[in-house]
Amino acid sequence: MKILVIEDEAALSKSIVTYLKQENYLCEVAPNFNTAIEKVDSYDYDCILLDISLPDGNGLNVLKVLKEDNKTDGVIIISAKDSIDDKIAGLQLGADDYIPKPFHLSELSARIAAVIRRRRFNGGNILVFHEITIDTIAKTVTVNNQSIDVTRKEYDLLLYFTINKNRVLSKTAIAEHLSGENADVYDNYDFIYAHIKNLKKKLAAAGCNDYLKSVYGMGYKFEY
Repeated sequence: MKILVIEDEAALSKSIVTYLKQENYLCEVAPNFNTAIEKVDSYDYDCILLDISLPDGNGLNVLKVLKEDNKTDGVIIISAKDSIDDKIAGLQLGADDYIPKPFHLSELSARIAAVIRRRRFNGGNILVFHEITIDTIAKTVTVNNQSIDVTRKEYDLLLYFTINKNRVLSKTAIAEHLSGENADVYDNYDFIYAHIKNLKKKLAAAGCNDYLKSVYGMGYKFEY
């Protein structure tokens, strides 16, 4: 799961990212309004942590951009401003939740998980695709009730494909999902091929049908 932290307080941003990485989230940071707009225009996120008070703009305008672009990213407003007007304005613009500063990082993590469950998994934590079952809390994969030993990248890849079943996903989109903004440092997509090859091998060994198809010149599709 990929998180964008839009926060200008460097110490707070660092502590959030450190904690969420321990929870196996892939995190990116936008310390100001302009960087935030660039990122939400370029990438998709499972959840955005949005500070309202940014040095170069109002964080609520990020919500307006997401709404105008029909983005489905989950949003949690994190702000020292605890007025009812800000809270209402944010929720009306599409935010999923609001948590005032200061807050416990464990509570923030729980709220992120709740937003992702509502947005991606219809409120539950179990995703079932034919003989494949993914537990998004335990982060486990089973095929025909047999546990599959997958790496974190393989787990993220399988989850990404099943969430987007029957959609063609470009190699660029897959690279950005697995590595975030660091995807640009790779000269090619060999690391994607390696993860997909290993994942397919493990699924097949457990008796899983081959749902992951290569679409020539475009990318990959997880299909019925």
